[in-house]
Amino acid sequence: MNASATAANDKPRLSFWQIWNMSFGFLGIQFGFALQNSNVSRIFETLGAKTDDIPALWMAAPLTGLLVQPIIGYLSDRTWGRFGRRRPYFTIGAILASLALVFFPHVPALWIAAGMLWVLDASINIAMEPFRAFVGDQLPTNQRSSGFAMQSFFIGAGSVIASALPYVFERFGVANTAAQGVIPDTVKYSFYCGGVVLLGAVLWTVLRSKEYPPEVLAAHDAHRQVVHSSLDQSKARRHGSIALIVGILAMAIVAGLGLERELLILGGGIAGYGLLSLLATSVRSGSMLNVIIADIQGMPAVMKRLAWVQFFSWFALFAMWIYTTQTVTAVHYGSSDTTSVAYNEGANWVGVLFAAYNLFAALWAIGIPKLVNALGVRRAHMLNLLLGGLGLISIPLIGDPKLLLISMVGVGVAWASIVSLPYTLLSDSVPAGKMGTYMGIFNFFIVIPQLVAASILGFVLKHYLGNFAANALYIGGACMIIAGLLALRVRAAQSESYA
Repeated sequence: MNASATAANDKPRLSFWQIWNMSFGFLGIQFGFALQNSNVSRIFETLGAKTDDIPALWMAAPLTGLLVQPIIGYLSDRTWGRFGRRRPYFTIGAILASLALVFFPHVPALWIAAGMLWVLDASINIAMEPFRAFVGDQLPTNQRSSGFAMQSFFIGAGSVIASALPYVFERFGVANTAAQGVIPDTVKYSFYCGGVVLLGAVLWTVLRSKEYPPEVLAAHDAHRQVVHSSLDQSKARRHGSIALIVGILAMAIVAGLGLERELLILGGGIAGYGLLSLLATSVRSGSMLNVIIADIQGMPAVMKRLAWVQFFSWFALFAMWIYTTQTVTAVHYGSSDTTSVAYNEGANWVGVLFAAYNLFAALWAIGIPKLVNALGVRRAHMLNLLLGGLGLISIPLIGDPKLLLISMVGVGVAWASIVSLPYTLLSDSVPAGKMGTYMGIFNFFIVIPQLVAASILGFVLKHYLGNFAANALYIGGACMIIAGLLALRVRAAQSESYA
């Protein structure tokens, strides 16, 4: 690492290849996520899940992130040893995720597949969460946006390859259909590749990057040191009691009226937060739970406004990940039979479409800096999200499935923006010593909308929208447009430009 800083109290600038190496692990992490997002609904359906069961089965993924990310962020903020601060978490998460990917396509039953999704998502989250804080740790303020853009590039590049793998394997003669309840070999081989790539890419970052010791990091970020939040006991008790009562009442109403079980999970989540808030008032000050609840209370204003942008953005993305396969196979290929050639051709085409939007995202990540310099972060993010919303809405409306690639242009533009620009706005607004904790808390606003989507989308589709999967994409497109408009309410802490 260069020994001289370019400005007082700031870190040395890193070279292009240093930023490349520290971001390369995201190639593997997103490889795993892309395989999960483009194939898990297919695996669930193959094992016997019905369309309205899919959202509940996907609950494992966002629930895992909600629990894991703030804990890993808190712990990594306080870790330092022979192998560094964030890198031990990269390594442990990558090993566990790779093993889960190899085992996943061999699950014998639907309930085991749901549990394996939980294991896979937890492992990926352990590896992923510290990567966001890693950029804040290692880069000076005027290079952070470039660091997040590099992560965005690798997110797109990894997803391109991973999403297209079943399609590619089929072209090489690997069986794309199987007996009832058996995962096709195209999916199995794709997951094996994912395990190897995920572990290899993360180890590249671990072995090719260095970290600042805590005392050096503290010296560079002296102007942004930790503000120790103290828990407002009365506020925590008040909010915790309200959340607990609301959550319990919601679960009682759902159970009493015999509504879908997904709604029980949403009520349980509200009650769970209330219970944790109450527990935080009774544990030792400075303990993990006490600190995390206090930091939630003390979120910066930028983070609070970004929360609404994230909520609608990720609600839209989750609707897309759950319902694109059902929409494309039913609308464009005319089949919902998971053993049919038409269904599996459509499912493979969804993999190609997901690869395409990630390719467009990787390419757009290169151009985002110029767009931001021209429009500012907020307006650039708004424009990107508007294009994403139009892309989602167009999926069921386009007649030729090959022309769905046009829809993926808009989705890819939005995806590149969602995984970079909010973090650019956030990273300069939080204390340096709490970068991991706040990045973990910020993940709530990725996870909560996914939980809400998983809880209500199936219910709404079944009871009000004819159980037609395409309607979920219309809802997702509208939410993406709302997110774009809300981006204008966010005020950047510092300059709205890329270096």
